[in-house]
Amino acid sequence: MTSHPNFFKVPAIAALLMGASAQGAVDFKTEILPILEAKCVKCHKAEHEEGGKVVKPKSELRMDAAWAMLKGGESKRPALVPKDTAKSYMFEVVNLPKDDDMFMPPKGDPLTAEETAKLKAWIEEGADFGGWEGNLVGKPADAPSTAKAAPKDREHDVLYKKLSEGVQPPAQDALKKAQAAGAQVTILQVGGPLVRVDFLTGVSKADDASVAALAPIKENIAHLDLARTAVTDAALKTATSFPRLVRLDLRKTKVTDKGVQQLAESKNLTYLNLYGTEVTDAAIPALSSLKTLRHLYIWETKITEGGVAKLKASLPEAEVVSSAVMPAPQEAPAGGNRKRNK
Repeated sequence: MTSHPNFFKVPAIAALLMGASAQGAVDFKTEILPILEAKCVKCHKAEHEEGGKVVKPKSELRMDAAWAMLKGGESKRPALVPKDTAKSYMFEVVNLPKDDDMFMPPKGDPLTAEETAKLKAWIEEGADFGGWEGNLVGKPADAPSTAKAAPKDREHDVLYKKLSEGVQPPAQDALKKAQAAGAQVTILQVGGPLVRVDFLTGVSKADDASVAALAPIKENIAHLDLARTAVTDAALKTATSFPRLVRLDLRKTKVTDKGVQQLAESKNLTYLNLYGTEVTDAAIPALSSLKTLRHLYIWETKITEGGVAKLKASLPEAEVVSSAVMPAPQEAPAGGNRKRNK
């Protein structure tokens, strides 16, 4: 969603964001399993007796168990590859032309557009079975595991959670002052107190006074984008008073070493973009003191190669980008016929 200068004053936008956040991942048991049971499992389930005859799963492919889908059938190709629909055989065959010999299901109603969309979303989200294992009969000891490791908190999530403790959302009158100065203020997380501030709708008009007008919401500012504005070193004196500042973008501004030296007081800065500024090696001591940095962009500054080496040595955990490096073009994979389970 694009930034909106009156975000906190427009209930409709907030409601829309909250609605989007409330939408969870596709639930396997209630949304995917019924599809498989209705259109796949009858022909693709464990060997069983039916009418006095032994019935084996077609193509040795079973869809009645999580491990079996991950293992695949007689071709040894997995029916399911989490997060990759292109390699998931079960998704491929339901999308073939109806006159294709491999189109599934061969009899009965095909998957509806809604069912296909749900299947696609479920696979792309990681194919979470939600604890469902299915029929464990015949499960080999080396079958793929369907258990998921407990998610680990990402470093920045932990940081934002910590910074949010005890902080209230910005007051309406404080927001009005910031917006009157040309700032666009958006929340970083629905219901959270931290905000992102930029001047993208009027970069040429944004100056040191504009940044000074943010003082009433300084406790809430985590992201500050001043790229291409007319700010100078004076603006950074204000920015260092923002105790929860995590990201600062100063691309193509008039900021110099003097301004950067003031940033040494920032205790939570993880991202700093100085691309296209007049910063020199004189700023290296201040930059080196920012041990929280994880991303530092100094491309097209006056920092020398020796200075870059010093920064990389003093900030081993940070990505220090000092030049534009374009990835080499990748060769297109050789063509070939699609190989299917039979």
